[in-house]
Amino acid sequence: MDIYKYDVYRGPNIGIYSKVNDSFLFLPSGFAQTKAKTLAGYLKAEYLLVSVANTRVIGTLMALNNHGMLLPGTSSAYEVEYLKKATKLNVTVLDTKHSALGNLICANDRGAVVSPKIPKEALKTIQDALGVETIQKKVAGYHQAGAMICANSVGGIIHPETDEDDIREVSDILKVKVEPATINGGIPYVSSGILANNKAVVVGNLTNGPEIMMLTRAFSDI
Repeated sequence: MDIYKYDVYRGPNIGIYSKVNDSFLFLPSGFAQTKAKTLAGYLKAEYLLVSVANTRVIGTLMALNNHGMLLPGTSSAYEVEYLKKATKLNVTVLDTKHSALGNLICANDRGAVVSPKIPKEALKTIQDALGVETIQKKVAGYHQAGAMICANSVGGIIHPETDEDDIREVSDILKVKVEPATINGGIPYVSSGILANNKAVVVGNLTNGPEIMMLTRAFSDI
């Protein structure tokens, strides 16, 4: 699986401002189209320029896989309807006080890890929207499970201080091997600096050689 380095708004935090599945790359409204085309080309996806809750931090607010999308209750009716029509995905607004769903939920097409901060009564909505089984757990002691893990259907990476039992449990629910890693020169909150679908991986431009080696191993489809 190819791994590319890129930047968003002249910074390495590409996972904060964007989100991707196999079909669509979601980028902030007003994003430069030349850069959007380059990034979409790496990921072999169609790009859409959108907002979520009238902000640019799409990756922080959106949970996504190839089955569906979860948006916070602060999203506007226009945003929700546009995303439904443009993607034909199962777009669902999660009725919870927490808006940073991308930081709280990590999902691939096989499972999802959900923050314990999300109310248990919301789990069925999450399962139905994304079409996967879920578990609730902290990762490396943090409630922000979505910020600590990035996974596709090939492999995944996780906060480097996660203990072996938790890595095994996360791997079991996502049904891929998940490995400890950092991004962007030592950042442990891995989803802030990576985009991964089942075609390619793009990381922030500060990601160094040893980190690329870790990513190559984690997302190897051999």
